[in-house]
Amino acid sequence: MLAEMTFNETLKGMLFVLLPIAGSCLLVFGVWQVFTDMKSTNSRKLMERLTDGSAPNKKKEAAIASLLRKNNDQQGAIDIVLGKISLVSNLQKVLDQGDLDWRASRMLMYLAGLSLIALVLLLLVQINIMWCALTSLGVFFLPIFYVMFRRRRRISRLIEQLPDVFELIGQALKAGHSLGSGIGLVGEQLPDPAGIEFARVFHEQNLGVKVEDALVNMADRIDQLDLRFFVTAVLIQRTTGGDLAEVLEKISHVIRERIQLFGLVQSLTAEGRLSGWVLLALPIVMFFVELYINPEYAQVLLQDPMGKMLMFGSVCMMLMGMALIKKIVNIKV
Repeated sequence: MLAEMTFNETLKGMLFVLLPIAGSCLLVFGVWQVFTDMKSTNSRKLMERLTDGSAPNKKKEAAIASLLRKNNDQQGAIDIVLGKISLVSNLQKVLDQGDLDWRASRMLMYLAGLSLIALVLLLLVQINIMWCALTSLGVFFLPIFYVMFRRRRRISRLIEQLPDVFELIGQALKAGHSLGSGIGLVGEQLPDPAGIEFARVFHEQNLGVKVEDALVNMADRIDQLDLRFFVTAVLIQRTTGGDLAEVLEKISHVIRERIQLFGLVQSLTAEGRLSGWVLLALPIVMFFVELYINPEYAQVLLQDPMGKMLMFGSVCMMLMGMALIKKIVNIKV
């Protein structure tokens, strides 16, 4: 009884401190949201001016919107302060590569607020402190894992499209078009992500940026070796001359061979990757099965101090084993 009273007093003290902080954060968020709406109104007006009132084009609007979003978001005081942190800048790069209309600093603040709210609510209903902490961490990290998954999937699609991109630009150059026209043709003809990325390059040069600088910006934004081959070839051709169409054909052939080799490696290592997931999931599944069949036996791992230590050690070893298997089957191509 004394322990329960102490817990309730501690919980009331935490709420007495956290609730005013949460109210202040909500007030600041409301004021910030008003300024954000005013800024978005100005962005819509600028979008209408840049599109010249022409027929709607999703790729063109997405490319221009990404440029406006980058310029406008840099004016926020929160982004200026938190943008100096390397973790925030790296997360922002991942968001840009995933083509997500989010800002890293605001995303981290929202996730921190949501995880704190989840922690307080679970403590109110008197859930075990360990489950409260795990749930709070899950609320914070699961969206970040989703962003990383989306980024990896989008980059993979872009790499698969690069041979078609280079062939289309090479054919445009052979037909007498300029490099800028070939890039604009890629933005019109190919789907996302290559279409939007090259449409952004095309509209950057229309807004006064040199095509070389726009391509370098795209290479830094995507940060993939295959795309840097293309940008390096363009920069060399711009300074020394040469047949850029022939160079693009050779790069396209090399990338196709790499994609085929990567597919072969993935098929040969599929058994090892599947074994890793099975070994990771099997103890978890068996624990829940045992918890359903014989709860008293399984509760030892949750209630006994030695059982908690064994569970923590087993989880650590499972994660280490999964990391080692992933390291073994992850063959660079």
